Amino acid sequence: MGRTSSARERLLDATCELMRTRGYTALGVAEICAHADVRKGSFYHFFASKQALTLEVIDAHWSRQRSDWIATLGAAAPALDRLRNLFDDMTRAQRQVRQDTGAVSGCLLGNLALELSNQEPAVQARLQEIFDEQIALVRVTLEQAAAEGSVPVTSAGEETARAVVAQLEGMVMFAKLANSPELLDSLWPHTLLLLRASGQAAR
Repeated sequence: MGRTSSARERLLDATCELMRTRGYTALGVAEICAHADVRKGSFYHFFASKQALTLEVIDAHWSRQRSDWIATLGAAAPALDRLRNLFDDMTRAQRQVRQDTGAVSGCLLGNLALELSNQEPAVQARLQEIFDEQIALVRVTLEQAAAEGSVPVTSAGEETARAVVAQLEGMVMFAKLANSPELLDSLWPHTLLLLRASGQAAR
């Protein structure tokens, strides 16, 4: 009974782990089931398809990550410090994965967005919604930074927030490609240049 009750969660966890390294297309249901120690018949009891499972994996991953984003960006600190802390958290996570597994895993959401850019419309649409939410969270933080005088008002709009998220995702992608989390060391200084932050912010 215990195994049955945890099968769904094991499938979600196994898929999240495997998709970080194997991607979506190359990953089959049989491999997911073997990794999760779940029978293939049980898979289809919980999920109608690999796509349906992927959508739930994305939602579960973002739900956890979203809580961290909100806690970090909503902390009692200057706005740019909060944004830097978010970037530092992401960098530390990539360093830890590299230390644990020998490979930079990249961002699950970014990895899937790149791989599925011309397929799986339902997955694409959900990823777009999540990135839009990330952009909105960053925009609020930039508006607060502008109110504090650490960035110009012209750096607090949606387009700049989108560029900040793109900067983060792009540098994580390059770190994954080179298997080098050290590439992320330049992430924050270049973000400050993007934001045209004041000298006091560039600590």
